[in-house]
Amino acid sequence: MAAKSPPIGVLALQGGVGEHTEMLHRAGERTEVREVRVPADLDGLAGIVLPGGESTTIGKLLRETGLLDPLRSRIKDGLPVYGTCAGMILLAREVVDGAEPALGGMDITVRRNAFGSQLDSFEEDLPVAGMDGGPLHCVFIRAPRIEAVGEGVEVLARLGDGSAVAVRQERRLASAFHPELSRDPRFHRLFLTICREANGA
Repeated sequence: MAAKSPPIGVLALQGGVGEHTEMLHRAGERTEVREVRVPADLDGLAGIVLPGGESTTIGKLLRETGLLDPLRSRIKDGLPVYGTCAGMILLAREVVDGAEPALGGMDITVRRNAFGSQLDSFEEDLPVAGMDGGPLHCVFIRAPRIEAVGEGVEVLARLGDGSAVAVRQERRLASAFHPELSRDPRFHRLFLTICREANGA
């Protein structure tokens, strides 16, 4: 009998926790998902997803729950992580509009709400580097923009104006859009592949 795979965590302080959980199950039928609310929930994870929401609020909740330092340490030590929208802001090395980076870990510079307010939300089909099956349907809601990337960061997707909206740096993945709001599990499947490779599966 095959050994049970370690669970994938979803940070459950704010945002689309249920949507990410459903998409992870769609991406890998046998994927176990654990909601992460306190430091003990980090134990034994194969990777963690940081959902969207409001980055300042999530940063505050990370501090209040005692998750900030242990999660930052786990990411630094190589825990695979995928941040969407606000989750991407939390992972950035620099946030240009005044906010202090909460977790860091990715050599990217981002601007919050770069595409406008909730009323300026939009959807677009974008090709993703290395992803088969045609363009990915991408949902942008109060989305951040990636202003700059470091040498070790691979840009996976860009808008027509050249703006980077999805990036990878080793075991760290981030997108300005919300693939959990589409019916397409390919981006989450990419993250599960990163987690399997990191855990030697």
